[in-house]
Amino acid sequence: MSNILCVQWTITPRTAPQPWLTCSRCGGPRGYRSSGKIRVNANGTRIDAWLIYRCTVCDSSWNRPVVERREVSAIDPDVLLSLQVNEPALVQRLAFDVAALKRWTDHVQKFDDVVVDKRVLSEKPRCVQSLEIECRVPRQIGLRADRLLASELQLSRSCLQRLEKAARIHAVPPGVNLRRSLRDSTRLIIDASSLPDGSIDRAAGTSCVDGPA
Repeated sequence: MSNILCVQWTITPRTAPQPWLTCSRCGGPRGYRSSGKIRVNANGTRIDAWLIYRCTVCDSSWNRPVVERREVSAIDPDVLLSLQVNEPALVQRLAFDVAALKRWTDHVQKFDDVVVDKRVLSEKPRCVQSLEIECRVPRQIGLRADRLLASELQLSRSCLQRLEKAARIHAVPPGVNLRRSLRDSTRLIIDASSLPDGSIDRAAGTSCVDGPA
């Protein structure tokens, strides 16, 4: 039996990225948060749509263009309906589209508050010698790989530094910087013998937080 434990972590951000724009009311650059609301304006055969943002300081609004002067007939009917009814999945997809936000500003703030869903991909060996974590990141996040490991495996900063210095943490593809935002399909391979007690169970999502009732 292999002594490798393979797990998959799906990492989903809780907070949508915030573009930084010059707020006319505040008089300087401010972060803007998505309100979760879409405004649609139809004028004859053409349509405009905006995702509404709010200044995090004064609550003034910014309408981020989503559809600009498009012929109604050129828009997929399902997309048009989603815009009109403020469909949550569409709003979320738009709010997390960092590339689109960068059309309006170079400064898009991403956050590291995430939900981590853990799934074991291989049968857990009796003696785990190597831990392989496959990271699924469906949306861009600001969380660094080293901070993710510290949080989810309950590792101290000094422990992580020792593991890195001893080359007991490897990333695939090679060259991935653990101090940069995590990317989809990154695999983190860790020498399990170097991990504190309980880290393997935490990696697999099987640790018991609360004692028996």
